[in-house]
Amino acid sequence: LLSVIYHALQSHQYRKDYEATDFFETGATLITFICLGKYLETSAKAKTSNAISKLMQLTPDTAILVELDKDGKVREEQEILTTLIHTGDHLKVLPGAKIPTDGTVTGGSSYVDESMITGESIPVLKCEGDPVIGGTVNKAGLFHMKATKIGSDTALAQIIKMVERAQMSKAPVQRYADRISSYFVPIVVILSIVTFFAWYISGSCGIYPSQWVPQGHNLFLFSLTFGISVVVVACPCALGLATPTAIMVGTGVGATNGVLIKGGDALEKACHISCLVFDKTGTLTVGLPTVVNTFHLHPSLSKEECAVLAATVESSSEHPLAKAIVKHACEVLSESGLPMSEDPDGQTAFQTPEDVDIQPGFGIICRVSGSSHAQSMRAHNLASELRSTQDIRVCIGNRKLMQQEGLSVAESTDIWMKSEEEQGRTAVVFAVDGTVAGVFAIADPLKPEASDVVSYLQGMGITCAMASGDNWRTASAIGRQVGILDIHAGVSPGEKVDVIKELQRDNVSVGMIGDGVNDSPALVAADVGIALGSGTDIAVEAADYVLMRDNLEDVVMAIDLSQATMQRIKYNYVWAMVYNLICIPLAAGALYPSTHVQLPPWVAGGAMALSSVSVVVSSLLLHSYKRPSLGIPLRGINVAPSYLKNF
Repeated sequence: LLSVIYHALQSHQYRKDYEATDFFETGATLITFICLGKYLETSAKAKTSNAISKLMQLTPDTAILVELDKDGKVREEQEILTTLIHTGDHLKVLPGAKIPTDGTVTGGSSYVDESMITGESIPVLKCEGDPVIGGTVNKAGLFHMKATKIGSDTALAQIIKMVERAQMSKAPVQRYADRISSYFVPIVVILSIVTFFAWYISGSCGIYPSQWVPQGHNLFLFSLTFGISVVVVACPCALGLATPTAIMVGTGVGATNGVLIKGGDALEKACHISCLVFDKTGTLTVGLPTVVNTFHLHPSLSKEECAVLAATVESSSEHPLAKAIVKHACEVLSESGLPMSEDPDGQTAFQTPEDVDIQPGFGIICRVSGSSHAQSMRAHNLASELRSTQDIRVCIGNRKLMQQEGLSVAESTDIWMKSEEEQGRTAVVFAVDGTVAGVFAIADPLKPEASDVVSYLQGMGITCAMASGDNWRTASAIGRQVGILDIHAGVSPGEKVDVIKELQRDNVSVGMIGDGVNDSPALVAADVGIALGSGTDIAVEAADYVLMRDNLEDVVMAIDLSQATMQRIKYNYVWAMVYNLICIPLAAGALYPSTHVQLPPWVAGGAMALSSVSVVVSSLLLHSYKRPSLGIPLRGINVAPSYLKNF
């Protein structure tokens, strides 16, 4: 307004051919472009967190609460809000309905679609006693379930919390962008001032002709336009958005595919992994070991009594080998036609051992009450050869535990153990009151995809190693089957940490994948810890990556997705830097002397807004990520899965 009044009052001083210039459209257009750019940027950023929105929508609003009578029959049903569900409630799940919370199936069976949680597209059969996850979809049958976890304790709630934490975290590479941005603004302001004075002083000194100044402008306004354009066109926002938007999309893509990434730090380290250490039991193997052979040695104890004593000791452990021995004892009693006492959950009950000393990597030492053991034997219609008035000292574990207890294994027994171990089986020695009573040979089948995953990782240039508490013969036999040459056998949980540290001296980044409590120290010590979702809560908490499916193919995807995300971050940085390196000189008038092309402030504002939007859109391209197929040859190596070669 002041400009219009000024030109109206001073019009008699100008030449007749002079035409006044106004800048009404500049202010309006500049603000419009900036606001439009911010709107597009906000909309695009909202799409980067779609994964969390989709996860939050999985939980149904209502559930069918079932009230049972004393006989376990349905007495009453009512529809309630899922927020009112309590632990222990019995619920009814209809075909096609979403499962309201975590629990176990108590009646009926059905196929459940768990793809939204685990990424597994094939529905999983759920029968009585099987766990179900809240938010998954019941495909066909009707079943009843008992709620075991509610609210923030459910698997879905934990996943959402983990993804949110990861998306809010900063990757180390972001620190460089923050540092650049802290210098960027003052440098741009200085460049703007320098640009203004360069054009103004040059014009005043006659370095460029006065005809370059447009009609209606004076030298001050002409120079000021260049300076303002430099400030407007510079875009530190693109640098700031390069990393967080890519991390948000990358972690979201991982979550929808059953790979949970706990933070940007882990994501950046995972793409530099040069060595990956595998645990054996439950990681390379299925984790469902069974006793396939026994060697009975005790001169007076029967095979059945030895089985009962071993199960009594192992009932206090959650180790897969312990569960295999307990299951074997049940099978021995069943085959002999002997009665088995059951606990309230319907499981075969054994006596509770006393003074249990669990030695990770070695075995268990405990004391069994003589009277309790005698009572247990009577319950199984067995006669005990041990005195009921004395406590029984029982040891069960590997050779090292026996040596520690001062027990020697006979040569014939050692030959038998070596024969079993060379077949990839684990030999567990069982001793009663200082006498070796027997040996259990336990086999745990390999996961069908294990050897193909190892081959693929090696094709990516990643060295694979194995750290196991098992003996050398068993570990090396498993290693040969999957193609791992670097074997570290007979190591305790603490020694696994030493293995990780030793490898870190020779490698840029070392990853560890495991599933048990004994793997937790190594998962923490490794640069990147990867835990299987089927593993213990401690292992999951200690890890940087959690694989919801018990499938090693997700290890390949986790590393590949990390590399794709970091590659996208680099692309974003390159684009942001190239944009500023090109547009700032253009705005400063670098091409004006030769082309007379000037970047007006409103055009600079539009370019600045679009640069931020383009970085966000670039990050959104990660939504098109496809998980790698193990059937694709890599670097000339045929890594087609062996279990697909027969089709």
